[in-house]
Amino acid sequence: MLVDGGVVTYAELDAAASRTARRLAAMGVAHGDRVATTLPPGLAFCELLHAVPRLGAVLVPLHPHEPARGGARVTIDGPLAGAEANVPLHTTVDPDAVHSVIHTSGTTGRPKPVELTYGNHHASALAAADALGVDPDDRWLCPLPLFHVGGLGVLIRSAIHATTALLHGGFDAGRVKAALEAGEATLASLVPTMLVRLRAGGLRRAPGLRAIALGGGPIPAGLLDWAEAAGIPVVPVYGMTETSSQVVAGVPGRPLRGVRLRVADDGELLVAGPMVARGAVGPDGWLRTGDRGRLDEAGLVHVEGRLKDLIVTGGENVSPLEVEQALLEHPAVAEAAVAGRPDREWGEAVWAFVVLRDGASAAELRDWCRDRLAPFKVPKRIEPVAGLPRNAAGKLLRDRL
Repeated sequence: MLVDGGVVTYAELDAAASRTARRLAAMGVAHGDRVATTLPPGLAFCELLHAVPRLGAVLVPLHPHEPARGGARVTIDGPLAGAEANVPLHTTVDPDAVHSVIHTSGTTGRPKPVELTYGNHHASALAAADALGVDPDDRWLCPLPLFHVGGLGVLIRSAIHATTALLHGGFDAGRVKAALEAGEATLASLVPTMLVRLRAGGLRRAPGLRAIALGGGPIPAGLLDWAEAAGIPVVPVYGMTETSSQVVAGVPGRPLRGVRLRVADDGELLVAGPMVARGAVGPDGWLRTGDRGRLDEAGLVHVEGRLKDLIVTGGENVSPLEVEQALLEHPAVAEAAVAGRPDREWGEAVWAFVVLRDGASAAELRDWCRDRLAPFKVPKRIEPVAGLPRNAAGKLLRDRL
């Protein structure tokens, strides 16, 4: 494991995790307790990740700027030191036992806690290996927050497969670019905003890279074409906290190993499988994702955005993603977000917010959209903004528009 430039072997991590577990026990942590942490990505976090299960406790990673949520025995915000209790440590786990409580990204409201079991994480690791491959010499670059499932999953998968996790303390475009161009990573997990910034920063090659797992939001128009032309392998993935990370790979995508997927009568994507959190599954055995989509004749999955984001204007349905993609095709538009605003005449009006690279008037952008969209989909208003509201993982917080 490579943590902030230092090399840590799994043997060293094993010994450190046992010490940390005994220190937690000296603090009173016991089987079933929840241990919250606001630790940043680093060695102390990794030690805690592997220490908590040795007491049969449950890890609750939290955003460092959010207040601790209820139910935790202790909250760890720094490396542990001090007394160690002489207690027996767990060497086996129950697949149905809760391993961690991860909060959703909060892109559509307040983050919700999701209980993920050892079995959920293991099934997700097998599915990811099946989709992206696994090699003993793999080095998986992770600049994502570890309080989100996308980042935490990299550490868990790497431990399960005994491969190397290349852990950065956060996303720094220059540092990630240097790591990719130096051939340090064979795999990487990024969100689209990060890859956009790498493109802007001049990323031109990534020798030895087998795949960038790109998820966490819509992919801007032209980004995949740029990556292909640059020889940078990108695999778009779709998933969520409730599914322990990705369940579909590709655009359009194929369900991963063990994933069952169908489309409800209202167009909502439903998911089932061993990686799905049991508390998120409905009485019918399916997780309602809240996303619209369809399956084509080849069984490929087309994800078309959030159901609740659908704008109904003058009786017509408008997908914000479709309008955003049209705007992003304009060379002056760096970022775009679309939402519905209450309107007396239309019920809802299509509003767009854009971050511009160069000067472009709202009238010019509306004309651009008229050439690419049906008239009712053209934004009634286009507002230039300095930036769009995003969470720590780079996902758009659409409810804040």
